[in-house]
Amino acid sequence: MNYKKEMGLRLKKIRKEVKLTQEQLADQLNISIKHYSEVERGITGLSVENIIKISNILHVSTDYLLKGETKKEEFPNEIILFYESCSLEQKKGVMQIFRGIEELVK
Repeated sequence: MNYKKEMGLRLKKIRKEVKLTQEQLADQLNISIKHYSEVERGITGLSVENIIKISNILHVSTDYLLKGETKKEEFPNEIILFYESCSLEQKKGVMQIFRGIEELVK
């Protein structure tokens, strides 16, 4: 399998996890839906600029997008999505929990 096809499969998987449509992601990248669809199908690639943008939008590393590799210290996407969906008060509570865990493992 070639790298474009593999990257396209990863993009599709993550896009669906974060509940974005191809159209929504294409709009955020300022590219056509046709072009984005071709990216997910492995027909074409993305510019470096758009790879960086999409890594920020989907909260994944460029290493993961390009090679399928992640760094161990990165947060799983689900944690980021959960945190972002919380109210301000909930976010404060989540941070207190993380700080408590941090103290326990020192």
